Amino acid sequence: MMHKHLKKWVIVAFTLLSLNSFGQIDENQTGAWYMYFWNTTLKDGPWGFQGDVQHRNWDIIGDLEQLLLRGGLTYQPQNTQVKLTLGYAFISTGEFGSGDATTQESRIYQEALLNQKVGGRLYVTHRFRYEQRFVEDQDFRTRLRYNLFLNLPLNRKDLQPGAVYLAFYNELFVNGQRSIGEDREVQIFDRNRTYGALGYSVAKGLRVQAGFMQQITDNWEKGQIQLSAHHTF
Repeated sequence: MMHKHLKKWVIVAFTLLSLNSFGQIDENQTGAWYMYFWNTTLKDGPWGFQGDVQHRNWDIIGDLEQLLLRGGLTYQPQNTQVKLTLGYAFISTGEFGSGDATTQESRIYQEALLNQKVGGRLYVTHRFRYEQRFVEDQDFRTRLRYNLFLNLPLNRKDLQPGAVYLAFYNELFVNGQRSIGEDREVQIFDRNRTYGALGYSVAKGLRVQAGFMQQITDNWEKGQIQLSAHHTF
């Protein structure tokens, strides 16, 4: 009986320490995310591949927040603007500050992208993503995500080479389960990201963006500079 009570208090203490470590994140320190997104189709058919590589920092550079490697098989039904993806991601998350401890995660995901053009000028994309997450030292859990993307060309009506455009997105994350094991819980609301940027179409199938993203989680809120390349080939 004593052993069970001791184990319970150790778990409670560990949980409180974990929450306290989140509380030590400097919310006033601007982070930076460096990202490369790519997608391709196989011989102009319905099948293809897509993925991204992201190096996220708690600061501008040097203090690793996350290294994310993601890729998937895509399928676009004929004569539609819908693209479906089945993919896998590996994520290594670093602790804030001078420590070098990391937590590993493997993730399987299913995604649907719906593209629209509104008013002949505004490019709209809806992204629905369902994730199955295998996080180190946590129970299996799922997460639902919805992202609304908007791209608005400024100097022309399309996103062909030479176009300067405004980019915006807002993404909501919702946890599928609250329990993550050993009497630990997370909130149903996981996080929200709001982003604005200036983009430029460098060449056919290649765009770059520089912007700022404000992320609100159930524990902290932080701003990140984002530099990204978007490559279709």
